[in-house]
Amino acid sequence: MADSLLALDDLAVHFTVGGTFAGGLKTLKAVEGITLDVKPGECLGLVGESGCGKSTLALAIMGLIAPTRGRIALDGRNLNQRARLETARTVQMVFQDPYASLNPRQTVRRTLADPLRLQGLRDKAEVDGRVMDMLAKVGLRPEHADRYPHEFSGGQRQRIGIARALILRPKLVICDEPVSALDVSIRAQIINLLLELKDEMGLAYIMISHDLGVVEHVSDRVAVMYLGRIVEQGGWQEIFENPRHPYTRALIAAIPDPFHRAPAATVRAKAKGEIASALNPPPGCPFHPRCPIKAERCVSELPALEAVAPGHRAACHFRDRPQ
Repeated sequence: MADSLLALDDLAVHFTVGGTFAGGLKTLKAVEGITLDVKPGECLGLVGESGCGKSTLALAIMGLIAPTRGRIALDGRNLNQRARLETARTVQMVFQDPYASLNPRQTVRRTLADPLRLQGLRDKAEVDGRVMDMLAKVGLRPEHADRYPHEFSGGQRQRIGIARALILRPKLVICDEPVSALDVSIRAQIINLLLELKDEMGLAYIMISHDLGVVEHVSDRVAVMYLGRIVEQGGWQEIFENPRHPYTRALIAAIPDPFHRAPAATVRAKAKGEIASALNPPPGCPFHPRCPIKAERCVSELPALEAVAPGHRAACHFRDRPQ
């Protein structure tokens, strides 16, 4: 991971919940044992069901949640050795809800200018120039600078959110479900904008999404999370065409295809039941209560995330079994 922009090593984020009237204190393991990296200019897709720990992992990378253990290195330096303002210059975030993430009392100009001033840029002409340049990059006009968030459509508000994330010229941008709150007709525009800006500004992305179609379209590599752990990671083509973990197969089998009847193998691959609670995870493989191919060892033995091909790893006792 020496040449990585972001490197995570055995990262865990635990929360203490409950109390006297809730059966005592319990530990919620939102993220557990995550090891992965993101290289400069790369897009890593991060997928998994709601509650699997994707957003918690993103907040830990941003420095907004303290990890329980493990190491986060940004651009070669540990996160706990960096000042918060320095971290903000390296990594920024595009949030899911483009309205809730913007201050309704601030104009677009102030929304984009405040991060620059916070980083010490005082020259008004330079600040205004950076703001106008960024508005143009995201497809907004100069007159939009003095309007408020409620005066824009959802797609325009997300463009403002993207502009705010990029105004400091970071190296890594975490996109947390950036199109899920938008109309279908607008989603492609925002995704294409993100891809254009990635190439133009040399950005690296972590793309968090439930929409596997989006992940397949934008990602160089994909990491699949289940109950706080990475269960499979590899190149997007390997993940989508030759998945080795039954949970990955279940996610791909769940992609709706209105034009073809699902084959029997796809029906068998679908997971049954609900995701377990992170307060009381099952022993052994965390996916075994829903797994269609589980065996006795799956109930008691946690599988390691091991290589099945160059650059492709899976945490399954039957990772070498064909689909």
